[in-house]
Amino acid sequence: MLVCAGVNSKSHSLTKSRIKIRTYGGVSGKFTDTVCHGCLDAACIEVCPSNALVVREGGGVKLVKEACIGCARCVKACSVGAIDFCEDTKLPLICGHCGVCAKFCPHHCMYIEKVTEDGGNTSEDA
Repeated sequence: MLVCAGVNSKSHSLTKSRIKIRTYGGVSGKFTDTVCHGCLDAACIEVCPSNALVVREGGGVKLVKEACIGCARCVKACSVGAIDFCEDTKLPLICGHCGVCAKFCPHHCMYIEKVTEDGGNTSEDA
């Protein structure tokens, strides 16, 4: 999470990360991640009144910062809860699928997967 915040927000605050890791049952419990699923028909794009979110090749979205009006509708529209809002910049924090999380995951449990047009999946090295 820290490397994500550092690369994407130039910050070392966990609140600036585009991925969230949570635990159930404390440090010895199970962990889960919340990250953009790369929806092919993204609800966050549909609710954006300023067209600041555009389809990213391969699924998911790209943020056009200059077009964003800071309404945060995309945060509420994301069905998996993967979008946060940065109060400092007044912009959504959305995963761009850069792969830095997978590259630096100390447990090698994260990976980038490309979804093909026919619905097949291929893992990629980040």
